[in-house]
Amino acid sequence: MKTINIHQAKTHLSRLVDEACKGEPFVIAKAGKPMVKVTALTAPVGTEVKRIGFMAGQISVPADFDHMGEEEIDGLFSGGK
Repeated sequence: MKTINIHQAKTHLSRLVDEACKGEPFVIAKAGKPMVKVTALTAPVGTEVKRIGFMAGQISVPADFDHMGEEEIDGLFSGGK
């Protein structure tokens, strides 16, 4: 793992971050003393994150979905009549 002084890190931050994202972490040092380690996050990015429609084609909704349990619900709200 390479060590970069803080001045070089400020000058070349974009390139260094790109390298870290590709799996090449580095250490930023101040006056020769290591201060921080920069590594890539493991969070999914871009097209890897998919939430809406993730179960498409795996479930089905019954045709009478809007009326399921209608009698029981009516009974609960009308005092059991």
